[in-house]
Amino acid sequence: MQSYLKAEGGGRQRDARTHDALVGLLYRQSYAVLFANLVIPAPVAYVLWGAVPDALLLGWVALIFALTLVRIGLSRRYFTAGTATLDTPAWTRSFTVLSWLSSALWGALGWFGFLPDAPHLLAFVCIVFTGMSCGAVPSLSAYPPAYAGSLVAMLAPFMLRCLLAGEAIYHVYLAFALCLIGANLYYSRITYRTLRESVRLRFENLALIGDLEQERDKAQAADRAKSRFLAAASHDLRQPIHALSLFVAALGAMAQRGDLRADEARGIADRLRAVVGNVSGLLNGLLDISRLDAGVVAVSREPVSLARLFDDLRHQYAAQAQERGLDWQVVGSRVWVDSDPVLLKRILDNLLSNAFRYTRHGRVLLGVRRRAGQVEIQVIDTGLGIAAEQQAVVFDEFVQLHTSGHDRDREQGLGLGLAIVRRTADLLGHEVKLHSRAGRGTRFSLRVPLAVPTVPAKPMPAASATRTALGIVVVDDERDVLDAVGRLLQVWGHRVYAGRSAQEARDVHAAALRTGQAPVHLIIADHHLGDGHNGVEAIGILQRHLGAAVPAIILTGDTSPQGLKDIAISGHRLLHKPVDSDDLEAAIDAASG
Repeated sequence: MQSYLKAEGGGRQRDARTHDALVGLLYRQSYAVLFANLVIPAPVAYVLWGAVPDALLLGWVALIFALTLVRIGLSRRYFTAGTATLDTPAWTRSFTVLSWLSSALWGALGWFGFLPDAPHLLAFVCIVFTGMSCGAVPSLSAYPPAYAGSLVAMLAPFMLRCLLAGEAIYHVYLAFALCLIGANLYYSRITYRTLRESVRLRFENLALIGDLEQERDKAQAADRAKSRFLAAASHDLRQPIHALSLFVAALGAMAQRGDLRADEARGIADRLRAVVGNVSGLLNGLLDISRLDAGVVAVSREPVSLARLFDDLRHQYAAQAQERGLDWQVVGSRVWVDSDPVLLKRILDNLLSNAFRYTRHGRVLLGVRRRAGQVEIQVIDTGLGIAAEQQAVVFDEFVQLHTSGHDRDREQGLGLGLAIVRRTADLLGHEVKLHSRAGRGTRFSLRVPLAVPTVPAKPMPAASATRTALGIVVVDDERDVLDAVGRLLQVWGHRVYAGRSAQEARDVHAAALRTGQAPVHLIIADHHLGDGHNGVEAIGILQRHLGAAVPAIILTGDTSPQGLKDIAISGHRLLHKPVDSDDLEAAIDAASG
């Protein structure tokens, strides 16, 4: 209902603006009529001089001139008045009344200039009426009542004289006058519609230009923000990669000396995993934005227990709160909400991460307030706060507050957290609000509809600790990546058939078949392969070779929206590089289970 009223109100506003513009046209285009009113009376008086009483003729000319001067003054006042102070209906009425009065004076000519004894003068009067009535069509049609009234006022006296004359010839004049009225009213209507459509299109074009300028400004602002960010964030991405290369070099040097102990290897491996996780965290923000842009984020709404969700978040951030010396409070709630549990948790994760990141002392609070059929999940902190002039941009991509190009904390990520919050909330239909004061903390609120609780599901049986050996075909055109994935899978006990293309992997598997059984349970393929091929095509080739729709996993570093759409359409499971070993193992178990 509100959207209908809004649309209806917008329609009335557009109609009023169009009407105002047409009134402006009415005044601008009236100069031709005013010019005719100043020029034509003199020749008319000259032609009719002697056939009409002199006093009557001079009085008529004087009234025409006087009224025309009044109309000119009205037009000048209209154009000098500011548009903000214009009372459009009053100006319309004034113009219309004066037009009718002027036409009535011309109509008087049709009464006293009706001279049956001088047919040539009568014909002259008819010519004058035809010219004046037809010439007023483009000038007065911006407001049809002004023209219609003027036309009737001008021709009615002449038509009445024709009717009273009684002779057949004057009935013909009457018929011609009626035809003139009909034709002119028709053309006036067409002209009005043309003018109205022209004005409407002009406003639409102006609105479109305004929208395009806004979009251009937004795009330019986003481009500048990305450029500034990438210039500053290159350090953030280079640092962990630099550390990674040094750890690998140290590991190689220790292995070359032959004194690499198991505890040292585990320690370096843990540090390597931490560094890789750091890089993955930075890149996953970009991936989340790309997936939202591509529209491949699937929404699975269901009743979500806030008690269970809040309990998970309480434990998740307890260590971080203790490390930072912050008071971490979670106000429990037994309500259930209608949302996607994974996406809802992602939103709260981003909000809580921001709260802990920018709060140096005090507390972080997660709580709930009921709001008429909805609940408002609130994340409140006593941190640095957000200045009023910055609150409009914090939900944009690549925006980091409280940092500068020379004072950056890599743990603050890429400035995408709140952009992900906004887009994910829009996807779910949840409203996000921000209330903050610089130096006084911040409150983020998320409105979520209530839901009916569901019966708790029975716990799933514990997974077996024994890993099942699988036959896995691996395709990747990068030799180092192919060797790394193959070696990891072999360490896990799987049999691997690896190749840098689908054909090479197919040949490897075919060779294994010639020596005995070589079952294949899973295909793992990189998306971007050499010679313009991709993982979806490779999987199709291998499935045809195997004669079965073997489950498949696609690995990719492509975060473009179109690339994500293409993979989503294929229906294959997707993992993004760099891939954590735990995530790869879980995906293999899920795909082959």
